[in-house]
Amino acid sequence: MKQVAPILKTEHLSHVYSVGTPFEHVALDDVNFSVEQGEIVGLMGHTGSGKSTLIQHLNGLLKPAAGNVYVNGTDIWSSPQVTRATRFQVGLVFQYPEYQLFEETVYKDIAFGPGNMGLGPDEIRDRVLRAAHFVGLREDDLQKSPFELSGGQKRRVAIAGVIAMEPEVLILDEPTAGLDPAGRDSILENIKAYHEAKGSTILLVSHSMEDMAKTAGRLVVMHNSRIVMDGTPGEVFSRAKELKAIGLTVPQVTMVFQKLRDMGLDLDPAVYTIEQAKAAILAIWRRCGHD
Repeated sequence: MKQVAPILKTEHLSHVYSVGTPFEHVALDDVNFSVEQGEIVGLMGHTGSGKSTLIQHLNGLLKPAAGNVYVNGTDIWSSPQVTRATRFQVGLVFQYPEYQLFEETVYKDIAFGPGNMGLGPDEIRDRVLRAAHFVGLREDDLQKSPFELSGGQKRRVAIAGVIAMEPEVLILDEPTAGLDPAGRDSILENIKAYHEAKGSTILLVSHSMEDMAKTAGRLVVMHNSRIVMDGTPGEVFSRAKELKAIGLTVPQVTMVFQKLRDMGLDLDPAVYTIEQAKAAILAIWRRCGHD
């Protein structure tokens, strides 16, 4: 059987800022990383760990100092045509993307990317409507100025603008930053609905351990320009002391369970969602002879 290449892959990827100056800084150091089709991967790391530099390499915004980046097995720098195509295949939503809105209507902002792809008006309209639906925007919102909208709605418009290009890979850098709890949950539900409907690959960058626990099936942790952990949420969050040592934390429910375990209760240290916590507590309750 022919082996299918990962949808995203880096080999010995390195990047250095301000080469030859007193401010020279190694942002990526020999990073080997891959993502399979259909995965939702969470990328974690404190400020300066290299995660933002990594995601900007994945769609060709930055060129490697050394190493290679592949999309579907093709080196994205093999030709100018491939590099340009990559920027439509791998959609990147920056942190606080609402600051990049500039058109006079929501419709035009969402349509900007598909228009750059050379699509016809009917196809652009179909894509705008589909993207708006995925992020929870109503059709009557499309003729409003994006600057009339709330912060959460602006975030939806910006995400819809990338979704409308129908990328194979959607990368979101801190998509819930600055939103209230209801807004965060709503955006995450939109992202999961899009993933389920399209079968797309999603790379989620976030400082929120709760967001990661709710959404990602795999976590990749960066520190000092390198990948230092890669595994399921349970595997990564069970290493709480190591995460704390590099400036990260774990979901609150994981902290509670690890404290209870330290007190002598036989509990799984890898619990990271409320649902898992409920099941674990009920299991103990039943073991004690309660129905």
